[in-house]
Amino acid sequence: MADASPPTAPHAPLPRHYADSGQRDRYVRALFDRGAPSYDRINRIFSLGTGARYRRDALRRAGLAPGKRLLDVATGTGLVAREAVAILGSASDVVGLDLSAGMLREARAGLTIPLVQARAEALPLADASVDLVSMGYALRHVPDLVLAFAEFRRVLRPGGRVLLLEIDQPASTLALAALRFYLGRVVPGLSRWVGQGEKDSRMMRYFWDTIDTCVPPEAIEAALARAGFTGIGCEVQLGIFRAYGAVSA
Repeated sequence: MADASPPTAPHAPLPRHYADSGQRDRYVRALFDRGAPSYDRINRIFSLGTGARYRRDALRRAGLAPGKRLLDVATGTGLVAREAVAILGSASDVVGLDLSAGMLREARAGLTIPLVQARAEALPLADASVDLVSMGYALRHVPDLVLAFAEFRRVLRPGGRVLLLEIDQPASTLALAALRFYLGRVVPGLSRWVGQGEKDSRMMRYFWDTIDTCVPPEAIEAALARAGFTGIGCEVQLGIFRAYGAVSA
């Protein structure tokens, strides 16, 4: 169980996008509902080469193998879930969960896995029912990291693992400026062109703003520990791509 310490938000409220934290859920859900039809096309620009192979390799390193069951939280259009099905060889062993009905609609068009509309911090799964919980580039969109991670631990079997893929700010000031320009300005601009205009541009600006203000890796690892995970670690590639891993006792 998570402890009784104050909630750990992944970032401060973003006045550029919503007036206060009470409006956050409604804003984020509407943002992804509207952006879902263009998301996969935009992701090829936004991901900076972190495509299918990266996701598949990360899942394998986390221990996913035939015979195991995976819950993909914030599955979106199913990018991580698709690679999990390829590894497991069985669509029935992967469950996708997302708060956005629009994202789930896009996922259903290309996947036959069970898909559930629900929140990360209130998972409609039984205790100890999956072997791996994955979350791809979405921990910035939950209101309380500890509460969400505690739910992940609840549904994991003993010895099960969690895999969190994220983008972090690089340590170099020059690299950060380059990333801020690319993800904060170039990608939103391209998204307006290849997607559905301003609404997709706004979605990608929100992506960058949450990255730019996200709590540091140490806070994410501390939230995992507060939720009861052990064996916490993080693999880093190219200075910005992080794969957090932890074990359920």
